[in-house]
Amino acid sequence: MKKRDKEITGGKSSPFTEKKPFDSGRKDDLGVRFIERQVRLPFLADSDPSTGEEYGSTEDMWESWGLTDNESSLRRRKRRTLMTLAVAVTVFIILFAGIFFILPNVLPGLFRGTNIGELFEEPVINYEFKDPSYRVITKSSVNIMKDADITSQRISEVLYNEPVKVTGSEVNGFIKIETSDGIQGYIKADSVIADMSSVEPDLHEYKLVVSDLSKNIMTHASNGTLMCKVMMNTVLYADVKREGVYRVYLPGGDTGWIGSSGVIETDPRGEVGKVPSRYFVGSLLLFVNATYLENGLTMNGISVNGAVYVASEINGVKMPRTMEDQAAVGEEVAIEYDAVSGNIDLDCIRKGDIVFFRAPNSPEGNRTIDSMGVCTDKGSFLMISTAQTTVRLRTFEADNEIFDQIITIRRIFDTED
Repeated sequence: MKKRDKEITGGKSSPFTEKKPFDSGRKDDLGVRFIERQVRLPFLADSDPSTGEEYGSTEDMWESWGLTDNESSLRRRKRRTLMTLAVAVTVFIILFAGIFFILPNVLPGLFRGTNIGELFEEPVINYEFKDPSYRVITKSSVNIMKDADITSQRISEVLYNEPVKVTGSEVNGFIKIETSDGIQGYIKADSVIADMSSVEPDLHEYKLVVSDLSKNIMTHASNGTLMCKVMMNTVLYADVKREGVYRVYLPGGDTGWIGSSGVIETDPRGEVGKVPSRYFVGSLLLFVNATYLENGLTMNGISVNGAVYVASEINGVKMPRTMEDQAAVGEEVAIEYDAVSGNIDLDCIRKGDIVFFRAPNSPEGNRTIDSMGVCTDKGSFLMISTAQTTVRLRTFEADNEIFDQIITIRRIFDTED
């Protein structure tokens, strides 16, 4: 080995293999060679052994930079975190201001006069029932009595969700009211409430008019329970329309569901369009054999003038409720007579015409209306039965004395299909 070392080093000792005396007294040093002194290498020229500084030694940041251990490692991270947070807050504020302040003020001007611009316009609500004396009916139908007494004469009826105006204080559980068409009388005080939201047109999307004899309002769109039953010509307002059903607002703030069949939909402030007389007659025929009730308006008790009122309204003609007022509506029809027999020519009374009669055996010039009938076909009329218990179809020949009792014939619907 010595010989090879000499060959490699040229017979001279290498600075890396300077010998150190072997300490035979230390067993853990056996086989370990030590460098007796450090050798200065060129790339270690920046270290100074005289000061105790060695290459790769730990630098004291407090002494070198004036920082604690925590500051030296966290200050830069804290600054970055605060900057990120500030940027995020700034972006959020800009987005919030843009969505809720800038866009609502800028976009309406950009799209004004277009269909898109309508989306940014706030709906204008014109309240129809601001007067605190208004009330709305909460029952299917309510009798209007002449006096504040249940035994008084029935003038007419008001229907569910119908607005009325209170014109007097409560007496014997009754309050005096006036309907939208001018009927005045007394109704039960517990049949109305003051919340008018269910009849304010501008608060809703659809206006519905019941055209069937009656409709059920349910708690749910399907498999619900019955909330109330409403009658023909009841007006409701809805805000949701689904396949086959509407969600309607009810007096008092509740909502319910009603089927779309048997109702007429219009805009909240729209009116039902006028139709030919055959539709009017079709609505009247629904009341055939219904129980007669003086001035009644519903299937639970109907009068001829009541049937004419509701059937006219749902077919596009405004009609008063009382028999006397109805005799002044529409066009008067001239009575024609057969030249040979002298009897009335039944062809002059067309389907849908309303005929008003004076009482039997009354003087010919008497203009007091006793009864009325609606022509449903040639010689056939919807009238009170002879026993005055039901509304029936009655047929007369041209020579029947009832035609001698005619006061006037009124035509309110066109007969063209």
